[in-house]
Amino acid sequence: QAQLAESGGGSVQPGGSLRLSCAASGVTLDYSAIGWFRQAPGKEREAVSCISSSDGSTYYVQSVKGRFTISKDNAKNTVYLQMNSLKAEDTAVYFCARFKRSCSDYVSEVWYWGQGTQVTVSA
Repeated sequence: QAQLAESGGGSVQPGGSLRLSCAASGVTLDYSAIGWFRQAPGKEREAVSCISSSDGSTYYVQSVKGRFTISKDNAKNTVYLQMNSLKAEDTAVYFCARFKRSCSDYVSEVWYWGQGTQVTVSA
């Protein structure tokens, strides 16, 4: 059974950094578009970033461009989200997701989710 498992969340001060990991089992990420979403309390789940399966193209929501970097290590079957210059508004539960087809902003295009990892940015 294919599964995604996130790790690396935690609490940091504004301006700090975290690296999230999304480890896959039962599926080869070489052929999968993988994305990161986040959901803050009382808000809808929001697409943050994605890396395509075809050519490794990357996508970011405007609010994280220049601060977050998505990458993939096929040998480790893991996708990473490096988050720098964190802000209080980045506080959320972060989920990795495997898409049914290609990268998308829509949760309806997600095939399955990881369990999520909490990121808290606070002074």
